[in-house]
Amino acid sequence: MNRLALLAAMLAATAPGVALAEPVLLISIDGLRPGDVLEAEQRGLAIPHLRRFVKEGAWASGVTGVLPTLTYPSHTTLITGVSPARHGIVANNSFDPMQMNQGGWFWYASSIKAPTLWEAASKAGLSTGNVHWPVSVAAKGVTWNLPQIWRTGHADDALLLDALATPGLKTELEQTVGEPYATGIDESLPGDENRGRFATALIAAHKPDFLTVYLTALDHEQHARGPGTPEAKAVLEKIDAIVGRLVDAEQAARPDAVIALVSDHGFEATSMGLNLFRPFIDEKLITLDADGKVASWLAMPWISGGSAAIMLARPDDAALTARVKKLLDRLAAYPANGIAEIADRLKIAHMGGNPQASFYVNLKPGFVTDIFRGASAPVVAPTPVKGMHGYFPGPANLRSTFLIMGKGIPAGRKLGEIDMLSIAPTLARIMGFALPDAEVKSIDLAP
Repeated sequence: MNRLALLAAMLAATAPGVALAEPVLLISIDGLRPGDVLEAEQRGLAIPHLRRFVKEGAWASGVTGVLPTLTYPSHTTLITGVSPARHGIVANNSFDPMQMNQGGWFWYASSIKAPTLWEAASKAGLSTGNVHWPVSVAAKGVTWNLPQIWRTGHADDALLLDALATPGLKTELEQTVGEPYATGIDESLPGDENRGRFATALIAAHKPDFLTVYLTALDHEQHARGPGTPEAKAVLEKIDAIVGRLVDAEQAARPDAVIALVSDHGFEATSMGLNLFRPFIDEKLITLDADGKVASWLAMPWISGGSAAIMLARPDDAALTARVKKLLDRLAAYPANGIAEIADRLKIAHMGGNPQASFYVNLKPGFVTDIFRGASAPVVAPTPVKGMHGYFPGPANLRSTFLIMGKGIPAGRKLGEIDMLSIAPTLARIMGFALPDAEVKSIDLAP
């Protein structure tokens, strides 16, 4: 009898709702490209702890992501096993055409429309924890939760987190670690190091059966400097040390643990910005007031890094739809605008993207969608952003990372290219329960 068959037999013999299998630590390094691990020596990277996964466990050559290849939609797919069209987190920021929400993000787990691994694990009788995972505020099923949220970077952000974290947890861990917990807006390497210390303290104190930990400094550096730059490599080498400490802590607390390491997307180097708002203003699809703020709108770009969903105020209005399509086709016909593709509703649905979008604009590598800058901003201009993601999934540079090692995981197992949707059901299977809403099968980890 193989391991999974034995596990199924064990589960059948136990009381309903109780899982008997390996605990899982799930670590995410935002923006980690698989080649940075698999080709570390060729790229001049000293990352022994990440390389350990390749030597002692199984690994994918690349992970095909979701539409769009952004942090929040991707992390929600990683924790649910379903596409953005089903889980509802279709961008990082909420849609805010009147600019009322002050740049608010999809922080709240109540926006997730599909069961999460946290919920499923809790229902199976397992304890769960979280440190900074996206879309985790008030997440159901999380026993010990330090969710990701921020507003302004003001000191009051710490009070906000105090109110939203598991009662007493932040204070308890601050006393153990001997320093304040990093604010949510902090995407720096010191912020990651701080959260790594809190995660190791959480492991030691509570030994959760399932723990999620999110690290963000690599993504921040690649946006600012570009992927593969000396600065980005230096940050990744420091994050490697954080991963080493997390693995050591987990294996000390739970020797039977399985440790999975993922990322949400890859990266494209960028140099030019496309301001989609300007053409929409010129075409009277967006109307500004005397202060340059949006007064009304008929169609609005919802930008997502390397792509943009096009939202219509009246999506069933055939004349408005045709008007917007004519504008987009005209923009795409001019190569200097950097538009690679315009997807209609049928293709958006096929890719599992935003079901409310009437169109989706994908840019060529090297281009990013610019933020709203008013009626006088140029349509195309150089951008200070040196790296970006958020494009349509598929190209090699946008593929993300999956590494896994621990009890029962065969060493040196090459998984090839995998679908991001397969990761959550795989982790559920390892922990001894099912994730029935997952859209694809779990990964075959047999030797």
